[in-house]
Amino acid sequence: MKLHEALLKRRSCRKYLNKEVSDKDIKTILEAAMAAPSAINKQPWEFHIIKNKELQSKIKAIAPAWDRNSSLLIVVAGNKNNFIEGREDFWLEDCGAAVENMLLEATNLGLGSLWCGVYPGKERMDKLSELIDLPKNEIPYALIHFGYMDEKLESRTQYIESKVHYIK
Repeated sequence: MKLHEALLKRRSCRKYLNKEVSDKDIKTILEAAMAAPSAINKQPWEFHIIKNKELQSKIKAIAPAWDRNSSLLIVVAGNKNNFIEGREDFWLEDCGAAVENMLLEATNLGLGSLWCGVYPGKERMDKLSELIDLPKNEIPYALIHFGYMDEKLESRTQYIESKVHYIK
């Protein structure tokens, strides 16, 4: 799939088939994530793969938007040990870039995905950290659903000319 096609085809999927994502596809998604840029190449991300259905159910119960029937969850977290001194908030952009790469790669692989925000919601962060026993040096950033889509989502552009400003 060409990049521009994947960009327009990627949509938030909320209905999934009962079909597992292969370990090969998971690795491909993670390779894409780790190809993302990061400030001074600190790569502050950590990826927690959750296939266990019982644990998935507990995680999905944290927030209504998380309650989807996907077969795979990946939690993206920021590792404080890799934050930049004096610029600690850069991890947010770094993890965001990694998540976007994951979503695009999933689309390229024919998978659906849904990015659910975790950070900065303290209650969601605390509950998720406890459920997956996140190390103390990690901050949960996002929860992403992956799976085979059970809905037809059309490609689209969301380009709005009025949001473009040329500075003279």
